[in-house]
Amino acid sequence: MRYRLDLQYDGTDYYGWQIQPSAPSVEAEVENALATLLQKPIDVIGCGRTDTGVHASFYTAHFDTDLPVEPQNLLYKLQKILPPSIAIIAIMPVSEDFHARFSAISRSYIYRIIQNKDPFKTRHTYLYQGNIDLGLMNQSCQDLMGTHEFAAFCKGQPSTDHYRCTISQACWNITDNGLEFHITANRFLRNMVRAIVGTQLEIGMGKISLEAHRKLIAGGRRSDAGKSVPAHGLTLSDVQY
Repeated sequence: MRYRLDLQYDGTDYYGWQIQPSAPSVEAEVENALATLLQKPIDVIGCGRTDTGVHASFYTAHFDTDLPVEPQNLLYKLQKILPPSIAIIAIMPVSEDFHARFSAISRSYIYRIIQNKDPFKTRHTYLYQGNIDLGLMNQSCQDLMGTHEFAAFCKGQPSTDHYRCTISQACWNITDNGLEFHITANRFLRNMVRAIVGTQLEIGMGKISLEAHRKLIAGGRRSDAGKSVPAHGLTLSDVQY
């Protein structure tokens, strides 16, 4: 039987979702907890990687087991033994063809920035005190929309033979807590959101023009784009199936 897990985690103390040889990961914590409760090794498949220090307010995974599982009882027990930084939202049986990664049709991220130092937000926001033109940044977001080869915003080689992604949402909002960049796409390349945000900030400061930004999207190199912003400001916020 296949089960879907919806969960949340604070990524501060983890080297991303995926299991690492000698470093803590969210996947390892979840697999160890399930193995303890079900008394056998469990392989958990996540909806994708997240970088070291990146958070998730909504993350989806799945696992298979031939053991009888009562979802609500298992959820209750997982909450008891998982560390405070990981919370299970829901467990539900799904069809055998459901795949947490390959069945997803879109993923959404939020990057949060504060412009005044706040010790209660340092783990989940990036303190950036430069003067930026938010209107210009939102104007440049329109050029991100649609299907493009995003090689200029990818660290290393892509997991497929191309850099093509389709972005359906990209915008900046002002909130009571600072600034938020929202982005949704069918897929994301490694380090893509952080590279886009870093480039957006340079556009907002006037260091990269709108025309140069369009050229980056059309066929730029990673070295031509802005620096990647720190991981701790980034949160995976939604996965749609």
